[in-house]
Amino acid sequence: MGRTENRTAENLGRDVQAQTSALAGAEVVVTGGAGFIGSHLVDALLAADVAKVRVVDNLVNGRVENLASALEDPRTDLTVADIRDLAAVSPLLRGADVVLHLACLGVRHSLHDPVENHSVNADGTLGLLQAALAERVGRFVHVSSSEVFGTAQTVPMDERHPTWPETVYGASKLAGEACARAHFRTYGLPVVVVRPFNTYGPRSHFEGDSGEVIPRTIVRAMCSKPALVFGDGTQTRDFTHVSDTAAGLLALATCDEAVGETVNLGSGSETSINDLVELIRRSVGGDVPAAVHAEDRPGDVRRLLVDDTLMRKLTSFEPRVAFADGIEELVAWFAQRPESPEAMLAMIEDRNWTA
Repeated sequence: MGRTENRTAENLGRDVQAQTSALAGAEVVVTGGAGFIGSHLVDALLAADVAKVRVVDNLVNGRVENLASALEDPRTDLTVADIRDLAAVSPLLRGADVVLHLACLGVRHSLHDPVENHSVNADGTLGLLQAALAERVGRFVHVSSSEVFGTAQTVPMDERHPTWPETVYGASKLAGEACARAHFRTYGLPVVVVRPFNTYGPRSHFEGDSGEVIPRTIVRAMCSKPALVFGDGTQTRDFTHVSDTAAGLLALATCDEAVGETVNLGSGSETSINDLVELIRRSVGGDVPAAVHAEDRPGDVRRLLVDDTLMRKLTSFEPRVAFADGIEELVAWFAQRPESPEAMLAMIEDRNWTA
């Protein structure tokens, strides 16, 4: 863990301890806990003084090294398993006060393997909900995605904005949401559905079909390569630092008034891809060429901007990391990685939605 990430983690730890004292002594399960957001959530839980964190991850997208610090803590256990393997996963839910369900396959993956994507994100969630019900889990936090909305029809987007997903990923996350809400309404399972918008920060993916625009663009800039922008670059996103996403998830996990609710989680700021590229060019410095543009990416959402009124009403949550500061920290984090920029560049697939 680099110096920049340490500073972020320390700040997050203080924030989480202040907001989530109700988690002290709890036993928590995190599916997808070796992934980008999941591993930060594990760190935040340990900082909140939980009694036990059981991480479930099949390591398709997650990495053991993301949990390097957490696994040094005797309160952390890692089980390598697919969430659809209920024989392996169900016993881990026994006695759990909270389940934070993040395990999924991503949006680009859904473009080349929609059946597998739906199987994990929708069917896997349904099976996990059934297991949580059988094991009498205290609270089930289903982490969905802003992709369920598709492109914004009105902005800002509140929870009642129409859901017209552009991809099978978005559709599968929406199906998982519906199953979670049904388990609350029909069976009384204490469920919270959360829709994070676009999360970025340390441990984010640049490689393979999980690669995201921010880390990919940073790696290219570090190699003095132009950003590759699909479409005209005027598409916008609501970017939220991973420390804020983790803090928001834990705030909802301990909020009794959030049970049965579906809640947006974002920064409330809108940034175009073109503006993002320019910010990264300035942060990396040196002679970074201007972006090159290519054809539109299939299923690409044109606009996202959160209305987080409900989130603030329920938890008084406030994002803390300004976007420009978060980008500078992430550039520094990538500069401290053991791989050379050129080695990381070799792992990037430009059109990472193809098989």
